[in-house]
Amino acid sequence: MTEPHGEQPIDATQPLEGLNELAQLEGELAEARAQAAQQRDLVLRAAAELDNIRKRAARDVEQAHRYALEKFVQELLPAVDSLELAVASAGRADAPSLAAGQEATLKLLLRALEKFAVVAIEPQGEAFDPQRHEAMVAQESATAEPDSVLQVVQRGYELNGRLLRPARVIVAKAPE
Repeated sequence: MTEPHGEQPIDATQPLEGLNELAQLEGELAEARAQAAQQRDLVLRAAAELDNIRKRAARDVEQAHRYALEKFVQELLPAVDSLELAVASAGRADAPSLAAGQEATLKLLLRALEKFAVVAIEPQGEAFDPQRHEAMVAQESATAEPDSVLQVVQRGYELNGRLLRPARVIVAKAPE
């Protein structure tokens, strides 16, 4: 039997296949939405964790800046105590005991500086180095090499190999 007007016969199973396909697509959509929500949650958690890490790092840097000198200052306090004792006993002490106290205080200070890699520059007799020395004056000398350090006026200091203050020196020059 042929259908009038050239229409094809209706297959009763066709709507069921379409419904099954629709149900499958809706299931896949629901699964994709669940995965998207899960991924969004992971992204939000990661962003929050990153923000916490940034805040924690900023706090750590702030603390480091605020308390960077704490250990150094703790090493200097015994020298301060020694100087306070010297000032308090200055009227009662004799010159040799005051000199001994000053030497002890100087040793405390130098020990504290050494603990933090501050090294004195002692260029006596070395060749003059304008990178590490500051020439105060040139003085004639028959015994010293020309352009060598004849005398140290003020010590220089380095911190971990970096110049903090150049040594102030008198430089030898050849006699005329």
